[in-house]
Amino acid sequence: MKLTNVELRKKIDELKKKLSVTVVAHFYQRDEVFEVGDITGDSLELAMKTQADDSEFVLFCGVGFMGQSVKVLSPEKRVVMPKVACCAMASMITDIQYDEAVKFLNDHGIANENILPITYINSGADVKAKVGEMGGMVCTSANAKKIITTAMQEGKKILFVPDRCLGQNIANDMGLESMVIGVDDKDPNKCDIICYDGFCSVHQLFTLDDIEFYREKYPDILIAVHPECDPAICQAADFVGSTSQLIKYITALPEDQKVAVGTEFNMVNRLRPKNTYVLSSTKPECPTMNETTLEDVYLTLKAIDDGEPINEIQVDEKTQKWAKIALERMLAL
Repeated sequence: MKLTNVELRKKIDELKKKLSVTVVAHFYQRDEVFEVGDITGDSLELAMKTQADDSEFVLFCGVGFMGQSVKVLSPEKRVVMPKVACCAMASMITDIQYDEAVKFLNDHGIANENILPITYINSGADVKAKVGEMGGMVCTSANAKKIITTAMQEGKKILFVPDRCLGQNIANDMGLESMVIGVDDKDPNKCDIICYDGFCSVHQLFTLDDIEFYREKYPDILIAVHPECDPAICQAADFVGSTSQLIKYITALPEDQKVAVGTEFNMVNRLRPKNTYVLSSTKPECPTMNETTLEDVYLTLKAIDDGEPINEIQVDEKTQKWAKIALERMLAL
C-alpha cells in the first residue's frame, strides 16, 4: 500500500533522528521535499554549508552536478541522492565539448595561455576539472560579475561555459563585447567574453510578451528575473539577480508592491503570499528538479539504515583535485 505524504514525513523524521545524515534541499525542489531539508539554499550555498556539517551522510535533493560539488568540496563525506537527476544545462557540455570550444579559440590564433576559462557552477565535475587545470575557476549567478571583473585583469580572453545567457548578460552589464560559439559570426579576437552555446530550458520560457502583459495589466508592477534568462528579458526587467538575490529583493518589497518573477515556479510560489506572480503563461517548473519525491527521500534514508546506500556520488581522484581547485579559486575571491 502506498504511503501518504503524512506517513512518509513521519518515517523520514524517525530515520533522520536515528541516522548520521543531513538532508539537503535546493530551492527548486517540490514543497514537501524542501520542507524536510535540514539545510536549504542555492547550489553553492548548499555545498559550502555541508562542509561544516559533521554527519556521515549528506542526502542531497537536487540535480547531479550539485551532489558532485558537495563531494568535490567534502570528499570525506558520503553523498547520496534520492534521484541523480540531470540538469539540462549541465548536460549540454562534457569535457570533450569543452576541448572543442578551446580548439575553436586555438583555430582563431588564441593560444591556451591567453585563455582564462570560467565555468558556471551548473556544470559537471569533469568540466570544472578541465577549467581548473587550465587555470580557470567556477562562478555562480550571484558572483559571476565579480569573478569576470577579476579575470579581466589578467588581459586574457574569457571562455565562459556553459550558459550563454549568463555570459552575455554579464558582458552587457559590464559594457564588454561577447559572442556565442557557433551562433554569432564574430571574430573571437575582437571579443572579451566567448560563450559556449548552453542554456537553461526553464529560463528560456519567459518572453517579452509576458513582460508586456504584466506591465499593461499592472502599470506599477516590478519585473524581477534570473540572469539565466535571455538578454532581451534581462534588459527589460527592473531587477536581475541570482536565486538568493531574488529572494532577498522580493521579500523586502512592501506587501502591496506587485512583482512578476522570471525563475523556477516552486521557488516563486514560496516567496510571498500576496502580489507575487510567475512571469510566464506556462508553468516554469524544472522537470529534473521535480523528479525527487518524498517517497524517494524515504527510500534513500531506508537504504542507508539497511546498510546498502543507493545513488552514492563518486568522483575520481584527478577530477576531484582539479574541480576542487576551480571551486576554491572562486571561494578565495
